[in-house]
Amino acid sequence: MNSIRILLAEDDTNLGILLKNYLTAKNYETFLYINGILALDAFRNKSFDLCILDIMMPEMDGLTLAREIRLASPDMPVIFLTAKNQQEDILEGFRSGADDYITKPFSMEELILRIEAILRRTTAISSAKKEELYTIGNYTFDPLKQILTLKDQHIKLTTKESELLELLCRNENLILERNFALKAIWIDDNYFNARSMDVYISRLRKYLGKDPLVKIVNVHGRGYKLIC
Repeated sequence: MNSIRILLAEDDTNLGILLKNYLTAKNYETFLYINGILALDAFRNKSFDLCILDIMMPEMDGLTLAREIRLASPDMPVIFLTAKNQQEDILEGFRSGADDYITKPFSMEELILRIEAILRRTTAISSAKKEELYTIGNYTFDPLKQILTLKDQHIKLTTKESELLELLCRNENLILERNFALKAIWIDDNYFNARSMDVYISRLRKYLGKDPLVKIVNVHGRGYKLIC
């Protein structure tokens, strides 16, 4: 069995057991919890590589659970598994820290492919040697530590925030093509990933907002440009 450990939070017992057995058969060590409170307690006391969370759960819903997980581990990959398919529900999922979002019903093969894609990305990030420090106006950005610094203020970035900011830095004063960024970071340039990237761009603008000379501007129909 490989060393990948998955936290699965699903209150539908039949589906939860089916998923757990399927993932175990695919050599993922999977731990099933039937509500958000139990899942959060397990997360705080055990080591996991990826979380799959149902949104509609008793005790604590998946959105709240994802936020708590992000507070404890900003880089933890999170997939939402839910019957909700309205656009605002999906966007709220991304805002709360989701890396991916799968609506029920779904195929087991699709879930495995999405898990593999996320793990390939996170593994590549963790093994990459990022030694360069970037100067962004009055800020310093360390992509290895995922820290943005302004004087004595340090902002710890999530993996996606750090990846996106590094792409912008590499293309400073040039256009970062939207589709390129989506495929590099989100794997797929679909509508929901594009909206998710908009959320991350807004976060980066907020972080960089204390230097008026630093701007991330939209380039209509193309992408974004970091100006500093």
